[in-house]
Amino acid sequence: MPAWPGGPCPDCGDNMPPKLIRCATCRALLNADLKPSVIEYPEFVPLREIAQVADCEVRGYLVPCPRCHEELRIGHEYAGKRIACNFCASHFRLDPEQHQQAIQGIYARCPHCEESLRVAKHYLKAKVACRFCTKPIRFVLPPGVSLDS
Repeated sequence: MPAWPGGPCPDCGDNMPPKLIRCATCRALLNADLKPSVIEYPEFVPLREIAQVADCEVRGYLVPCPRCHEELRIGHEYAGKRIACNFCASHFRLDPEQHQQAIQGIYARCPHCEESLRVAKHYLKAKVACRFCTKPIRFVLPPGVSLDS
């Protein structure tokens, strides 16, 4: 099996220097004695640790008070009802479906370690790791609650 002496590629015709195995332009084998190897890829098997994600049910919303702008934790059970701010005592009503821009985030408890988590609303339905126990979780809304982002 002699080395490539140099010259035009048999496939594309570009001039290639000596001692190359493949054409730099078209990647064709330059030596007729060489055969391309066949790579057999193994079947994809997802890891059990990654495939199992616990659903973390969202308990409520993080919303700024319209008057004093302090952040309030409002549970799902209070959505649509009259709410009083803990800081300035002003009253307002939060409808999550109509006031999506006002919702800054969501809060929940990790199903593994029971720690309280505060996250931005774009993490809803995303697979993430708990910041305390690093186990995989996915934030989901309770049945009957919708928050179309």
